[in-house]
Amino acid sequence: MGWCRAAIAAGFLAFLGCAAGAQDASGLARLTGGTIEDGRRETDVSLQLSQGVPWRVFTLDDPWRVVLDFREIALDDAATAALDRSDRVQDIRMGAYRPGWTRIVLGLSEPMAVARAGLRVDRDSGAATLDMTLSPTDPDRFAAAAGLPADPDWGRPRAVAPRPPADDGQLVIMLDPGHGGIDPGAQNDGVDEADLMLQFARELRDVLRRTGRYAVVMTRDDDVFVSLEARVAAAQDAGADLFVSLHADAIEEGVAHGASVYTLSQDASDEASAALAERHERDDLLSGLDLTGTDDRVAQVLMDIARLDSAPRSRALAGHLVDGIRNAVGEVHKRPLRHAAFSVLKAADIPSVLVELGFLSTGQDLKNLRDPIWRAAMAAGIRDGIDAWALEDAALEGLRRR
Repeated sequence: MGWCRAAIAAGFLAFLGCAAGAQDASGLARLTGGTIEDGRRETDVSLQLSQGVPWRVFTLDDPWRVVLDFREIALDDAATAALDRSDRVQDIRMGAYRPGWTRIVLGLSEPMAVARAGLRVDRDSGAATLDMTLSPTDPDRFAAAAGLPADPDWGRPRAVAPRPPADDGQLVIMLDPGHGGIDPGAQNDGVDEADLMLQFARELRDVLRRTGRYAVVMTRDDDVFVSLEARVAAAQDAGADLFVSLHADAIEEGVAHGASVYTLSQDASDEASAALAERHERDDLLSGLDLTGTDDRVAQVLMDIARLDSAPRSRALAGHLVDGIRNAVGEVHKRPLRHAAFSVLKAADIPSVLVELGFLSTGQDLKNLRDPIWRAAMAAGIRDGIDAWALEDAALEGLRRR
């Protein structure tokens, strides 16, 4: 990690040192071209930018990845398509990492160390070129050097979700549109899960706010990447009374149809639920963040105690949501109540559910998700489910306090 820390510092110093001679940096930098070429032993990466920007590079293990972060740059489809010509770099992910920053993740077919990296800025035009050379290494050395940078501001992006101004008696609801930025989620027919869920979350937010009973915040309100850990932290920071994560799955084999609601459990209700949770976790991992389970023993006991209260409340919420959705849109998945080990549901003291609105891989579900009339009915069903749960939970709260 010593080399990577130096690269981070060098990236900022190179940018600052050339800023005086560069063109006006107030406009958004653009990726204008680039190449990734395999040599006999090494792989050379070259990225052309319209202007110099702060940047950093580091590596992550399991799977092997090289991660490049830039102050926000616009990505050109033609330029990015030209990069995908290397056998050693087997996949490339790029997109918004958090507001104002862009991330490029190079998935490696073998362990490779960053031998050299530097940003050159032309003093006349202001255009910049990032040159990086990757050299082969062994898995143990790669693992020893890999890891997130220590700077928490870089390594732990937080959702922008301050506690909303809430009237007395209002419940604070955290809506969590799944995926975003570098992680588009499921895709079909030119549609990204991340975009659909953000659109639906905004519509659901408005429906809930119009009741006057709820103050609503969102883990993201733009096409940006927010880690699973940061989504949970945002709910806690906002003082949320409940957490609703929104998704739309896709399956490679068979046909699945209709909405389902998940609650947290270490034991999945079926193989499909376990596979879905693994895909969600892996999307977070491949986007450049390592998932952590760093609760010490005392913290784990305290969280288990908190879940003695929140877990049954989450299950009750899930049941009311299924009823509300069924009444509003007429049907749900054949097994609508499920559970799995989703990290995004692990806020110990907040009733939390994950709603799969449908399947992008199923034609009718995809049509529904694109239909504003259907989405309005779905939003009304979720609102009705939350209404029913809130009334029941308030009555049970009185009993719990006796």
